[in-house]
Amino acid sequence: MAIEDNPQSRVRYGEELRRLREAASLTQEELSQRAVMSRTHIAHIEAGRRRPDVDDARRLDQVLGTGGFFVRFLPTLDGRKVAEHFKEALEFEGKATVIKEYAPTLVPGILQTKAYAYEVLSSAYPRTSDEERDKLLATRLERARILDNFHSPEVCAMLDEAVLRRVVGETEVMCEQLRHIVELSESRRIRVHVLPFSAGAHPLQEGFLSLMWFAELPPIAYAEGVNSGRILELPSAVRDCQEIYDHVLGDALSHRKSLDLLRAVAEDYEHEAQRAQHP
Repeated sequence: MAIEDNPQSRVRYGEELRRLREAASLTQEELSQRAVMSRTHIAHIEAGRRRPDVDDARRLDQVLGTGGFFVRFLPTLDGRKVAEHFKEALEFEGKATVIKEYAPTLVPGILQTKAYAYEVLSSAYPRTSDEERDKLLATRLERARILDNFHSPEVCAMLDEAVLRRVVGETEVMCEQLRHIVELSESRRIRVHVLPFSAGAHPLQEGFLSLMWFAELPPIAYAEGVNSGRILELPSAVRDCQEIYDHVLGDALSHRKSLDLLRAVAEDYEHEAQRAQHP
């Protein structure tokens, strides 16, 4: 039977794999060849940093003769909550070499300006104290520092048109936020695509999705809904998310047309702010 996935369960799972591997007098490299897995992946499993998928667990059982142990006690990711596990998602984000995100309603965290992030965090529920909000704000701004490195990670952001049209804070905040995205795009630091309202219904409309690739680890997906989120590591589930993302991206505006729309909407916000100041 499966057990709930958490850092402790993965550490115990990894320790048992190492114990049984050593009992079989196998090195990580020898086990990787027999189980058709990379040595690096086995090392991460033994260290409690990653989990195998079901097929990997079956091969481990077969090679080590453990009678289904690794399948029965495979930590499951079902039901994971953002409040408990978002820290792990942040750790993945910091190690990623490629990040592709779809945002349905709000600007993704790593692209948010300070003023925009402040408004988002101030509207959160359950409510937080000013001190707690400021700590969250500092964390969010620190996340954006991954963009300081021009070469890595590569970032592609697909924004629903609702992200542009939803006024978060004052119009000045929105103007600054959209122009920040344009600046990042013009400097070739990110690529951005806007999914227009005219695209209609689509498979990603129910929530935020982040796809991440790594230098030495298998890719993952992070899906988020209302006060909940889940990291997906099973290769089949990650592939499904990648295919859905690519499918929806096909209906998005080109990078150049997306920038034109971002500039136009930012200009509209600027004019609206000027009219409010000088009625």
